Amino acid sequence: MGVFQKSGNWFIDYRLPNGKRRQEKIGTSKKLAETVLQKRKVAIAEGKFLDLVKNEKITFEAFAKEYLALHSRPHKKTWITDEYHFKDLERFFGGKYLFAITAQDIEHFKAERLKERIGKVKKGEEKFVSTSTVNRQLATLRNMFNKAVAWGKLQVNPMKDVRSLKEPKGRLRFLEQEEIIKLLASCSKKMKPIVILALFTGMRRGEILGLKWPDIDFKRNIITLLDTKNGEKREVPMNGHVKTALIHIKRNPYTQNVFCDNNGAVYQDIRKSFSTALRKSGINNFRFHDLRHTFASQLVMTGANLNTVRELMGHKDITMTLRYSHLAPSYKQEAVDVLGKKVETFWRLEPSVSKSPKTRVSQVIEHQLV
Repeated sequence: MGVFQKSGNWFIDYRLPNGKRRQEKIGTSKKLAETVLQKRKVAIAEGKFLDLVKNEKITFEAFAKEYLALHSRPHKKTWITDEYHFKDLERFFGGKYLFAITAQDIEHFKAERLKERIGKVKKGEEKFVSTSTVNRQLATLRNMFNKAVAWGKLQVNPMKDVRSLKEPKGRLRFLEQEEIIKLLASCSKKMKPIVILALFTGMRRGEILGLKWPDIDFKRNIITLLDTKNGEKREVPMNGHVKTALIHIKRNPYTQNVFCDNNGAVYQDIRKSFSTALRKSGINNFRFHDLRHTFASQLVMTGANLNTVRELMGHKDITMTLRYSHLAPSYKQEAVDVLGKKVETFWRLEPSVSKSPKTRVSQVIEHQLV
C-alpha cells in the first residue's frame, strides 16, 4: 500500500479484502491522497470497505439453481428458457464465485459464444450462434445478477457496464399455404392440435401449453386467456379447425390441463416433436414462434384490418403489428382513399359552397389541372 504520483496527479495503491489490488486517482494533493489511503486502511480493517466483504461466497451454478427455484419458475412463463440459457452460461462461469465474475469475463463470454458453431455443418456452410441468442443469454445473466444484489448475495452487478450486441433487423418468417398443409400432415398425434392452435389463433407457446379446459367455451367458440404476456385478459375466437382439434383431445380425468402427459403434468418441452415434424415436412429455417407470425401474416394477406390483427395477437400497441403491413399492398391505398372520401363529404356539406355537382372536389381538382 502507498501513494504515488503520475502525470501531475497523486494515486493510492492498496489491496481489497478479496486479495485484488486497487488503485485510485485522488488529485494533485499528496496530503489528500495520504488521508484517503488512511481511511481505506481503517475501512478494510473494520470490514466495511465498499461492503466488499459482505459478498457471499456462493458459486455461479449454486446461485443459478436458487434463482430458478425462487424467481424464474414461480414468476416467469419463460422459465424453461432460463434453464436452457444457464446450460451455456455455466460452461463459462461454472465454479466461479459470483463476486469474482467481472465485466471483462462477460465480454469474453460474448466473444467466445459468437465463435461457436451450431447444428450440422454442411460442406462449405457454417452456422454460428446468433447475436440475438447471445443477447437473450446476457439478459438472463443480467436478471440473475440483479436478484443476487437484491437478495444481499452481491454488492454490485458486473453487467452494469456490459452492452448488448447490435442485432440485425427483426426476422419475419411465415409459412405459405402449401407449407401449412405439409407441416400438419407431418405432425404427430401429440403435436397436431398444438400446431393447429398456434396457426389459427396466434397464441404463444406458453399460452397454448398452459391452457386449461375451463378456459375454453365451446358454445361461444371463445378461448379466454387470463395470464398473458402483457398481463391483460384476452379472448381468442376459435374457428372450425381449432374447435375440432380440441374436441378430439382425450381429457385426463385427474387434471384440468389440456396438453399433458398420462400423469396430468403439462408438457414442458415440445422442441423435439416439433423439429421432427419440420424435418418430415422439409421445412427449414423455422421456429415454433414463427407459427404466430404465420397467423398474423396470413390474416393481413387476406385483407384483415391491422387493428383487428393487433387485438387478436394481443399487442399492446400497433407498432408491433405494423411489421406485417407490407404484406397488405392495399393498406396504404385504402388509407388515402378514405381521406379523399372524407374531404369529399365535407365539401358537399359546406353551406357556402353551391350544391351543384360541378362543385364536387373531384371536379374542381380536375378543372384546375386542365
